[in-house]
Amino acid sequence: MQYKSIEVGRYLVSPMSKPTGDGGYTASVSIRSGQGQASHDRVLRFVPRFESRRAALRYAVREGQDWAQTH
Repeated sequence: MQYKSIEVGRYLVSPMSKPTGDGGYTASVSIRSGQGQASHDRVLRFVPRFESRRAALRYAVREGQDWAQTH
C-alpha cells in the first residue's frame, strides 16, 4: 500500500507499507528526482517490523523526509 507522495525540495517522497506473513508490516520509501527520461528513483527498504500499516507508513515518511533534506 502506498500513501500520498510528499514533495521535499527537489525530491518526491512516496512512503509504502507491505504486510508480512506474521501479521506485521514492513516499510519502504521511494525517493524520486528529475522528470521523464532524466528521472532517478531510489527505493529504501527498512528492517524494522511494525504492528500496524499506519506505523510503517509514518516511519517511511520520516525516513524519506530526513534523507531528502540531507541530500
